[in-house]
Amino acid sequence: MALSMPAIMRTTAARLSALYLLLFAICAVLLVFYMTSLSARMLTGQTQDTINDEVLGLARAYQRGGLPLLVRVVEQRSRQPGANLYLIADTNGQILTGNVQSLEPGVLEAEGWTTEPFSYRRFGEAELERQRNPVADPNDTQSGQNEVQVEGEKGHNAIALVLRLPNQMIMLVGRDLGEPERFRAVIRRALMLALGMMGLGGLLIWFFVGRAALKRIDSVSEASRRIMGGDLSGRLPVTGAGDEFDRLSENLNSMLARIATLNEGLKQVSDNIAHDLKTPLTRLRNRAEATLSGKYKAADYRQALEGTIAESDQLIKTFNAILMISRLEAGYSSESTSRVDLAASVRDVVELYEPVAEEAGVTLETSVQDAFAVEGNRELIGQALSNIVDNAIKYSTDSTAKPSVRVALDRVGREIRLSVTDNGHGIPDDADRARATERFVRLEKSRSQPGSGLGLSLAKAIMTFHNGRLDLLPADPGLSVVMSFPEREDR
Repeated sequence: MALSMPAIMRTTAARLSALYLLLFAICAVLLVFYMTSLSARMLTGQTQDTINDEVLGLARAYQRGGLPLLVRVVEQRSRQPGANLYLIADTNGQILTGNVQSLEPGVLEAEGWTTEPFSYRRFGEAELERQRNPVADPNDTQSGQNEVQVEGEKGHNAIALVLRLPNQMIMLVGRDLGEPERFRAVIRRALMLALGMMGLGGLLIWFFVGRAALKRIDSVSEASRRIMGGDLSGRLPVTGAGDEFDRLSENLNSMLARIATLNEGLKQVSDNIAHDLKTPLTRLRNRAEATLSGKYKAADYRQALEGTIAESDQLIKTFNAILMISRLEAGYSSESTSRVDLAASVRDVVELYEPVAEEAGVTLETSVQDAFAVEGNRELIGQALSNIVDNAIKYSTDSTAKPSVRVALDRVGREIRLSVTDNGHGIPDDADRARATERFVRLEKSRSQPGSGLGLSLAKAIMTFHNGRLDLLPADPGLSVVMSFPEREDR
């Protein structure tokens, strides 16, 4: 989707990029000025040190041989390649010797370091000037032999140390600033070039990376619009780069999967209530209508009311189980968690169901290797185990051998497994075992047994609440229902 420049600048990515680019440009410009000024100060300091050394050498020559030796040394040094500026003038400022032909006015009037760089012209530069510009007036050079104002390319800038000799003559030792100025210009050009290249690089990075980020945001927005339109099967795109966009998309996709699961659960609850609970309600109404339409004794009416109350209690239990399953699957429960001793829970449930198993002719035995503790809710775990043991007792009676149920507790890896195994007909088909934990699902062989088909569904929801899982495994013969808990980490 193409965006105009005003539209692009309304995006956060473009604004942040522009702000960073502006801050970078300001810092780079300040760095240019700082580096150029620092380099100029360093070169100026080195120049002053060089001039001081020259002055000390000339002072020693003056002390050894007076003015004649000083003049000879100055003339000798001024002829050397790359020589400094040397000048000896009389008390009136008339140049007597050295390699300086003319100076900017006022340079020789003050003793000490020159406060500002001054213009000067070396010997021989006037002749070169006339050769380059033959129409120039020759009187210009003669009239300005001792003083000249140089502009542009006609002169040079320098700094110097002006001294008064004991005979009041003037000596100037200086150094041309061309080299520091050229060095400063080179640094300035290099830094400006680097600034330009980095600015261009920043613009290119913003253009390509920013466009890629905007495209990903557009794809996320498009997927979000489809999801808001009701397509919960849609997912946000994940490129596999592992960046913050991928992490956000993965978290949102997990949330969407959770929402889809909850919506599917809500739909199942609605369908279950509409279909599976309609039959007992209809039966309850028909029984009440039949009782009212006939002529019965008081004892018959009482028996009918007791049956109605019993069936109503069963319906209430069913609704409570549905509500508990929905709350546990949604991750919300008012039940508190604490340290739960699974061995104690096994003993309590087995002790509770021993009379039921004995009455049904089922052998109920336990195998507890050790005392294992998990983090959870004791009542919920006991309820899940009770539902599983109750189912095992009911369906083990179909066994051709002596019916038996075995409750075992042991550790496998980093999991604590609580298994209930019977030797009944079991559930041989994998698809049927997967369906057995759904709400109100009753397989064909189990329809002869009483129940609502919510026992395993509630056990599965309880295990999900405890971050565990419920597995239905074949026992050959029979069925093994395994509750797997994550091992509790003692703090």
